[in-house]
Amino acid sequence: MAAAVVRTLGSSLGKNLRELRIHLCQTSVASSGTRNFIEQNYVTLKKSNPDFPILIRECSGVQARIWARYDFGKEQSVSVENMSADQVASALQTLVQSKP
Repeated sequence: MAAAVVRTLGSSLGKNLRELRIHLCQTSVASSGTRNFIEQNYVTLKKSNPDFPILIRECSGVQARIWARYDFGKEQSVSVENMSADQVASALQTLVQSKP
């Protein structure tokens, strides 16, 4: 399902967003779904959006979270702690489609 969501998003990340940041822990079990999502889908997202900033921030002990920055510096975030890769993809799709 995560791959299907990523294909659906295609090159539409830049329509509503200005930047996407993904925070996660390199070792925690709670961030494993986020790590899996990145390993499986980052290349596809980046190839579809080569000029769009997708930032991956790894820090020991940090809560897994996706941050979306929109026009005029407005930001929204969603916790992806203890989620599967498919749930992370759904959270990303929600952020991309929402307008703050």
